[in-house]
Amino acid sequence: MSPEVQSFFDTATNTVSYVVRDPQGRSCAIVDSVLDFDYASGQTLTASADEVIAYVNANDLKVDWILETHVHADHLSAAPYLQEKLGGKIGIGDQITVVQDTFGKVFNEGTEFQRDGSQFDQLFRNGDSLMIGQMRCEVMHTPGHTPACLTYVIGDAAFVGDTLFMPDFGTARCDFPGGSSDQLFDSIQRILSLPDETRIFVGHDYKAPGRDEFAWETTVAEEKARNVHIGGGASKSDFMEMRDARDATLKKPALIIPSLQVNMRAGQMPEADEQGDVFLKVPINKL
Repeated sequence: MSPEVQSFFDTATNTVSYVVRDPQGRSCAIVDSVLDFDYASGQTLTASADEVIAYVNANDLKVDWILETHVHADHLSAAPYLQEKLGGKIGIGDQITVVQDTFGKVFNEGTEFQRDGSQFDQLFRNGDSLMIGQMRCEVMHTPGHTPACLTYVIGDAAFVGDTLFMPDFGTARCDFPGGSSDQLFDSIQRILSLPDETRIFVGHDYKAPGRDEFAWETTVAEEKARNVHIGGGASKSDFMEMRDARDATLKKPALIIPSLQVNMRAGQMPEADEQGDVFLKVPINKL
């Protein structure tokens, strides 16, 4: 099975969202959607999500699933908005509970914030499967960037989130709470054990030096041969040393504070106060 894949690139956050379609029917899944957010004004916008909605409607598709590869730290998820407009169930890895527990404390959420993943419709474990029309999607737990990272393998296509990037850009950072370069190396090896011809769809692209165009599709064979961090048979110890040293130089994503609070709630905003107003918290010296 070779699913049809339509990509949507968000220039503000360098995020790639995908509509994955059963070529023999109308069913589809949406992977890693984006809700536009202007941090300076606190305004949310839906232009990116509306582009996905327009594509789904124009092609008369039926959304079975709205899938998250992990709790993103660099953009807000549009999952609830898409679900309201298109239907479908929202799914993420079952280790979301670890992420919720960690960041529930960081943001001092209190006991009213549920840390059991119940904000999502489905929590996936490693080895689980789901159906998108007649297509079977296999779920692979690939932690390292975060504890809850998943790779969705649908026929000859793998949606890896932030675990791997294009071969000339490398791999995910591991310095967020719960991240691990040790685990990331093992997760990447699992992805690279897929057939060489497997298409890999990455969650972001930042145009490596010397490349003129954004890109987000590669293959297992290309990653094994050319990935600048892991290709050519790099050892685990060398990878971990490189990854940890590199992470120590990186700034936090610009939208990490709103993204974590919203995405650990399956894309929902924190509960409104008695006046109906919604607020996000800014923890000082916590991240």
